[in-house]
Amino acid sequence: MLLFRRLWRLFTIYRVVVRYGLDELLLSSTSLPFLQLVLYLSPGYWLRDRDLSRGARLRLSLEDLGPIFVKFGQILSTRRDLLPDDIALELAKLQDRVKPFRGEDAQRIIEQDYGQPLAELFAEFDTNPLASASVAQVHAARLHNGQEVVVKVLRPKIEGQIRRDIELLYLLAGLVQRYWPDGRRLRPLEVVQEFEKNLLEELDLLREASNCALLRRNFTDSEMLYVPEVEWRYTQPKVLVMERIRGIPVSNIEQMRELGVNFKHLADIGVEIFFTQVFRDNFFHADMHPGNIFVDVSNPERPSYIAVDFGIMGTLSDQDQHYLAANFLAFFQRDYRRVAELHLRSEWVPAGTRVEEFEGAIRSVCEPMFDRPLKDISFGLVLLRLFQTARRFNMEVQPQLVLLQKTLLNIEGLGRQLYPDLDLWKTAKPYLERWMDEQVGARAFMRGMRRQLPMWAEKLPELPMLVHEALTERKQEQVQIKHLTQEMLQLRRELKQQNERSTLVVTGSALLICASIILALETRVLWNLPALGTLLGLIGVVLLLLASLS
Repeated sequence: MLLFRRLWRLFTIYRVVVRYGLDELLLSSTSLPFLQLVLYLSPGYWLRDRDLSRGARLRLSLEDLGPIFVKFGQILSTRRDLLPDDIALELAKLQDRVKPFRGEDAQRIIEQDYGQPLAELFAEFDTNPLASASVAQVHAARLHNGQEVVVKVLRPKIEGQIRRDIELLYLLAGLVQRYWPDGRRLRPLEVVQEFEKNLLEELDLLREASNCALLRRNFTDSEMLYVPEVEWRYTQPKVLVMERIRGIPVSNIEQMRELGVNFKHLADIGVEIFFTQVFRDNFFHADMHPGNIFVDVSNPERPSYIAVDFGIMGTLSDQDQHYLAANFLAFFQRDYRRVAELHLRSEWVPAGTRVEEFEGAIRSVCEPMFDRPLKDISFGLVLLRLFQTARRFNMEVQPQLVLLQKTLLNIEGLGRQLYPDLDLWKTAKPYLERWMDEQVGARAFMRGMRRQLPMWAEKLPELPMLVHEALTERKQEQVQIKHLTQEMLQLRRELKQQNERSTLVVTGSALLICASIILALETRVLWNLPALGTLLGLIGVVLLLLASLS
């Protein structure tokens, strides 16, 4: 049954590829005669809709294939430096303008989840969605107390679609890991497993609501980022209700330019928000494509961000967090030796790697990026060099960092659009130095003391008994060690006696054998041989007697 489902899904993907002529789109960029022939023979070349642009065909095909493919298109849409403009503009529609499902279906889902008619829940509810994405769509509504809210509703049967695609991803990942030379290094099965966990968590809107509440607390009274408030009374596993926000989509550069928005300030605080989430809070928004970010322009000189959609959030282990911070800081200081040593210490590269060679490879990738604005950095070339370095030194993919890497791609792509003159490294370095200073030294020690103080106060009444138990255990250990020491001394004496006995036996036996050989010789060879043999024999007998008495 599982095999049949996978085959059927593969057939569905092929049908969509043919329907929109994606095979023609992929093969049209080659000049090889053989592939050109394949292009002319492919069904997509003859069956595609000639009225649709190539960008529209790619976007519509991703929409038809489902949420996982839509998310891939959302990531690509932020990379204007890697895609032609016409394709990037079309893929940008996947951020909040995916083909919506019917408003009546949204109403039915809400009423089923609450067990109440829609009119009892909301004074007003607009069945036309404000925005529609891969997993859910958003409707405007008004509560009976007059408050304006947005209502996020999961797509019907979305979980089944996602699970089918994940099954297919596991199949492909298994084939890559087994048959591709770089398969084990890339760890595709673990990457898919991490992707599956994050995607399925996104389907629980109660979890998303709790993510939103935590991020809101982390940025309370912040002048950089605003997070809307959750209406907990109306939130269910398939329906999320929260405060409606007003802002300009971050992708609407022209409108912000007309309003005189300070793009440099916007880019600077964007970098600080990212590092604050990752290192101060260890809780970061991991789906930061432009459809989820708005800008508050009430003060154009000091604009701020508004975030929505908290289904995918990332965290790091303490070890990964500190290693990443140390790597970033060493990178900003151009200390490539330190970067290489950190990679070896964290076992991100094999133990036998030569530090000097790895240091040189890192320098060749990173040095061309310094003291240059984002607009002058070829991200495609950087990625290519990074892949080559990873393959050369057999660097394994770290699945636990995939979300962070995806977020970095989004942040860097967004920075290119907002303020191409941004020097990302100089902007980030002071913040990271400040964070590292707070994590190491006297301040970090005192902060740790304050954090541990409640636990110590709780354990304080038990301290006398713990001391008594520790002393008792120590005394018992000393007695055991004393007995053990005596036994070891006795064993040593016995071994010494055994060695001495063995030496006497071997020497005595050897002398007896020599005496026997000498006495067996003819006496005319040497006149004193019998006397010598007798003497050796007597000595051998004495040694054997001593051995038996010892």
